[in-house]
Amino acid sequence: MTLPERPITILIAALGGEGGGVLADWIIAAATARDYPVQSTSIPGVAQRTGATTYYVEIYPAKLSELGTRRPVMTLTPAPSYVDVMVASELLEAGRAMQNGFVTRDRTTLIASTHRIYTVAEKMQMGDGRFDSEVVLRAARSLAKRAILFDMQAQANAAGTVISAVMFGALAGSGTLPLSRGDCEAAIRSGGKGAEASLKGFAAGYEHAAGPMTTTQEKKRLRSSPAEPLRPAFPDETHAILGEGLARCADFQDRNYADLYLDRVEPIANLDSAAHGYKLTIETGRFLALWMCYEDVIRVADLKTRRSRFERVREEVQAKPHEPVHIVEFLKPGVDELTGVLPRFLAGPLKNLAEASGLSKKLNVGMHIKTTSISGFLLLRLLAWLRPFRPLTSRWHEEQALIGRWLGAIAAAAKRDAGLALEIALCGRLIKGYGDTHQRGKGNFLRILDTLVEGDAVPDDRARIDAIRKAREAALADPEGRKLEHSLETHGIAPLPPRPKPIVFSRRKPGEHRNAA
Repeated sequence: MTLPERPITILIAALGGEGGGVLADWIIAAATARDYPVQSTSIPGVAQRTGATTYYVEIYPAKLSELGTRRPVMTLTPAPSYVDVMVASELLEAGRAMQNGFVTRDRTTLIASTHRIYTVAEKMQMGDGRFDSEVVLRAARSLAKRAILFDMQAQANAAGTVISAVMFGALAGSGTLPLSRGDCEAAIRSGGKGAEASLKGFAAGYEHAAGPMTTTQEKKRLRSSPAEPLRPAFPDETHAILGEGLARCADFQDRNYADLYLDRVEPIANLDSAAHGYKLTIETGRFLALWMCYEDVIRVADLKTRRSRFERVREEVQAKPHEPVHIVEFLKPGVDELTGVLPRFLAGPLKNLAEASGLSKKLNVGMHIKTTSISGFLLLRLLAWLRPFRPLTSRWHEEQALIGRWLGAIAAAAKRDAGLALEIALCGRLIKGYGDTHQRGKGNFLRILDTLVEGDAVPDDRARIDAIRKAREAALADPEGRKLEHSLETHGIAPLPPRPKPIVFSRRKPGEHRNAA
């Protein structure tokens, strides 16, 4: 009898809680039931997102009963260029596997989910720190012998199971295992609890992988089109972004506010041209919508008490209809958030009093509110019901005034140089978040607006374009603003001193002793 030359090697990369270990156990159970020699090892990751836990499985596709006294020699760890199947639960993990040499054009079938779970490094950036997913997708198509790429997390959510079941289905459907579909389904059934949901997810993955050998990228879904069509003044190229912005503003406040959004974008669109792909209109509309829908206490309370959020949380934790789910909100509003919902004549004096008394940083009291309780839900809904009164708040007037100043600068620049207007529009990216993040971003934005946009530090428009771009990139690269000040200093602008950081002294607890020198 001619025996296989070598085992089939399978490398699995999965984040914590995604069932990578269960997937490896299913493969082992199915292979064992077929009387195949099988071996597995695992290497735990540093953390759920810092690094995946990897599982390495080898299957020798010959029955033990046929081998007699002979046994295959198997390795404990994967080696670059010697992996037959690479399975990744998330797109960046597929990228890491390719970077480490585990995916090769002559040997490896790559099975990966195209959804993303962003890393800490991506989330902490002041700008858009997301890694370009298309780079990984292009590499997968180029480096793998065969690439099976689709959104497995969406399939898992639809089936009410974890992603490992869909991964197992895609692995079985790829035809790379010496196991039949029945073998794999039997292994899932032997696990008992949750088998029906796992089988449903397995079937979805199997059907996708068993289809045509093509790679697919899930298209991003935009919000449904606005109830009313956009005005004729807006070219077709701008409709996707402006339609999203229109819907967002209506959801934030009301239809009149959405009309105001269009009123603000229309003069910019009239100054734009097809020669530049209407990029000025698109980018202005993008950041204007985000800015007009700023996050205040009213907005946060509204979003946290919507039915859709409770349904999403239940779906994420995979709660059954009869299982209760408790949600606790961790909030820490400060003086700015509280005065932001007050009228201007009250907000100003209270802010000044807090600053003068040194309480501005001491009043940030942490709150734990259980929104699945009647009292917690009603507390936040009462705040959300203040939405009709938002135009009377101090934060509203502050934001609308600064928005008008920004749009005026864009329009004035567009009459002279479209490139300059676009750089000013992109400065809207600095306005984001809430609390200290929002204050830092707004401070950096005003610094650029005062010195480079409205100031005369750089009189030539062509040089000003480069100066604004470098200043904006410096502000996004450094939350403390020191790189921005260094950038401005190159144009003769005196840098601001570093922001003071208070020293906090803590009282020693009773019983504590100072360490001996």
